[in-house]
Parts: sequence; C-alpha cells; structure tokens
Amino acid sequence: MAVCARLCGVGQSRRCRRRQRNEQQDQGSDSDMDEEEGERIVGQTQRRAEAGCSGGPDSNPRPPQSLADLPPELLVEIFSLLPGTVLPNVALVCKKFRQILNTETIWRKRCMEEFGMNEDLRKMEAGGVCSQDLYVKLLHPYRHILGLWQPDIGPYGGLLNVVVDGLFIIGWMYLPPHDPRVEDPMRRRPLFRIHLLESKKATVECMYGHKGPHKGDIQTVKKDEFSTKCNQTDHHRMPGGRQEEFRTWLEEEWGRTLEEIFHEHMQELILMKFIYTSQYDNCLTYRRIYLPPARPSDLLQPGLFKGTYGSHGLEIVMLSFHGSSARATKLTGDPNVPAGQLTLDIDLRRPVVLPDLEQQRNIEELSRLVLRIHEEVQGDAGQHDSVAPPTVKSAEEEGACGGTSGPEPEEGDHGACSDSCQPGPSRSSSPPEAQPFVLPLGVMARNEVYPRTCRKCFYGTGLIAGHGFTSPERTPGLFVLFDEDRFGFIWLELKSFSLYSRLTDHLPHAHAPNMERFEAMLRNMQSWTS
Repeated sequence: MAVCARLCGVGQSRRCRRRQRNEQQDQGSDSDMDEEEGERIVGQTQRRAEAGCSGGPDSNPRPPQSLADLPPELLVEIFSLLPGTVLPNVALVCKKFRQILNTETIWRKRCMEEFGMNEDLRKMEAGGVCSQDLYVKLLHPYRHILGLWQPDIGPYGGLLNVVVDGLFIIGWMYLPPHDPRVEDPMRRRPLFRIHLLESKKATVECMYGHKGPHKGDIQTVKKDEFSTKCNQTDHHRMPGGRQEEFRTWLEEEWGRTLEEIFHEHMQELILMKFIYTSQYDNCLTYRRIYLPPARPSDLLQPGLFKGTYGSHGLEIVMLSFHGSSARATKLTGDPNVPAGQLTLDIDLRRPVVLPDLEQQRNIEELSRLVLRIHEEVQGDAGQHDSVAPPTVKSAEEEGACGGTSGPEPEEGDHGACSDSCQPGPSRSSSPPEAQPFVLPLGVMARNEVYPRTCRKCFYGTGLIAGHGFTSPERTPGLFVLFDEDRFGFIWLELKSFSLYSRLTDHLPHAHAPNMERFEAMLRNMQSWTS
C-alpha cells in the first residue's frame, strides 16, 4: 500500500499512518524508528495536508465521505478504468486527483486498452518517453484517423489502413498480390507515419519515394475525411528521371518489366495508370470506409476479397449482405468501372442447379440456365416496377452500380444448389455437400488453377462498361461459392471468369457502428466516382 501511495505522490492512507502510530506508541520510543523513514512519513503527511486531504488522528476510522477520501491505490484503479478522453476533466477536480493522474499505471492501461499497445510500452518507457506523453500528444490527437480509408485517386481508388504500429502511427497502403496470384497475401507500403521526437512533439513524415522519411503534414478536412501533404517532393524523384521511376513502379505494382508484358492493351492500361496516379504523390485526400457488419443468416462471412479483373490485374472488393442479395463493391477500380461501384449483385433467392460435369463444360448449357432466370427477373421487375422493397432500396439498386470491365477469368467453381430459396442461408447450419465443378470450354481464366468443387451457385449480375465508365450495363452471370474464403463469378457475355479470395489481414478500428452507417457509406462511395 505504501508503494502505491509513493507512486501516486500523495502520501499514505489513514490506515497505514494509524498502524505506524500504534506501533510507535507500543515501542514507547521514537528512537526505534529509522530516522529516514520518519522523515519520509512526515513529508508525505505534509503533502497530504497541502492537498486538502489530511485527516485527524481519530482512533475510530470513519467511512469515506467522498471519492477524494478513498486511498490513492483505489483511486489509481478507478481512474485506470475511465476513458482517456475524460481524464483531463478529472484532473480539474482537485490537486490530489491531478497528482494521481501523473501515475504511469493509469496511462499505460489506457494505451493498452484503447490502442492495443503492450510490449512496446516497456521499450518506450525505457527510452525515456512516458505513457502519458504518448497518449496525450500522439495517440489521442490522431485517434480520428485510425481505421480504413479510401484514397481519392480518380477511378483507381485504393485501401489505406492507419494503425498504431509500435511507437508510431503508420498509414499503410494495401496492394493486391501480383497478377494473377489471387491467393497470395496482400502487399503493403507505408505512405506516412507520425511519432514523438525527443522534444515530445508529434511529427508527421511522408514515406513516399526511395530517399527515406521526410517532412509531411496531415489536415482534417471534415468528419471522416483527412488529407496528407508532402513538404519535400524532391524526395520522390529518382536520378534516372521518369523512366527510372516508371520501371521501379512497374516492378512494385506488377512484379515484372514492360518487356515481359506482351499484351499491347495491357501495356497501355499500365502506362495510363502510372501517369494518372503519379499526379497524386504530393497530396492525397482520404475518406473513411467500414467493414460490413456480419449477421448469422449471411451466406458467408462478409469482408474484403481480392479478385481477378483481366487486363486490369487484381482488384479489391468488399462483399456485404443486404436482405436477399449479396453485393461486391469495388475498393480499387480501373478506367472502365471505377472504384466505389457495385461490381456484383447476387440474388440469393435464385439458386442455380448445375448439371453433371460433362454438361458443365458446355457454355451453351450454362447460358441457357442463367438466361432463363434472367428473363424471369426482368419479367418480375416489369410487373412490380412501381412497388420497390423499402428495406432494400438504395442507390446501388437504382443503377449506380460498379462491376467489372472485361475481366479475364482465373479460378472458378460451380456448385449444385438444390436448397430452398430463402435469402442468406445461415452459416450456423451444416455446410452443404461439395459438388464437382469445371469451367465451361471457351471461358477464359487467368490461369488453370481453380477449385474443382463448390457448395452453392446463384444467379447474379455484374457491371461492365466502356473506357471512362461509358455505356455501363449489368450483364447476367453465375455466382459460385467454393468455401468460406473463396467465390467466383462467370461473366457470360464476356466468357470470362473471376476468382475472389478473402483478405485475411487484421484490420482494427474498421467495423461499422451499425448497418445504417454502412449503407450510407456505400451510397457515398458511389457518388465519389459516378
């Protein structure tokens, strides 16, 4: 108890002092007490009196009359449970509270519980930076930029994850694996970082380029939006000029040289992306995005997936469930269908039962099955055009949807779906038996490695468009669920297949508060690139 009191700097509790006084009286002499210990107790008692918290030498203990009467060790425990945002107000109550709030235990616990810091705190404290400075000058002021963000890079979009990483706040730009390895882990590149200098002042540094960290700045534009600016753009330039910058970018972005890309159209798309995105190397604006909420009735766990999109390479989509439909929204896009658009819209009320393997190889047979359902959907839409479901109505369903721009297929899998037509089959029920699957002949895939069994298939539509998002239209296709972490889509009109694999990275501070906020975010995403 004495140790806790010393940590708080406000003296010992009444019980400790009373026990010491009784021991002194029993001994009958002050000489038995160590002189240094006596001076310490007297000094603590004087400080306690100055704080207005001293009590008389009553022999009968009185119960605490207020929070200030509690022993310091209890107050430390209580204050450790409060959110860090209210602790400055607690410090205004009295001098005793202000002294107790200088205890490292309180701020260390706040850093751990609110920002997930653990072993890094010990290293930091050994280096002379206290937990209170870390919380007050770094973590708390920049807490509003933690989480997932989409950069405003025209049709290309992106995925930024701002996290507490050691003793830094770092903005990581997530990049898909090199095409067409859709099941490889994500790549990431730091764009900026914030940390405390020896002067205990938060410093923003730009990490773009190949010359190391340099001066940067962060500004909060408005709620759920912020901007970064580089103050030393010369660090982004390379000695070999734009040609060397392009070769380096191509190696990082595609994992190959331009000479290794034989498809002329793909070369044009790559050069176009480099020219466009390099304009944003000194200033970028980011808008907050959320991970989709999960429900027990969802067909599979919603989240982020990497998918193959033909000559455009791999792109990142967000799979979410809305009543009787599943939707995949682009987080990264291309000049045909930009980021923010609804790339896939799957009708979970319309399962598709696949034929045997031999008939699956026939693209005409698959087209007949899917187009028959497509005609039924169009007929139903014509009959009920004036009656729109109020709970599912959204901007996405009114035509502002995003999809694929001529994706080349990669991996696929079709499954027989003889289940009931209820929306969103529950994941808690036993998974259906896997069915054999093969891609139809003539359907293009980025490679020949794709799952050969699947669980379910559903009718759906994907968005295709011309360059510049001209003449967008939804085209029918087949959604194929392989397992909990992979699904595919066959684009019948394009005769191509896209395989999607789950992004498994841990993404803290990214969950939507509720479904209403998430759906509002989806509508805003479409307006950014429409």
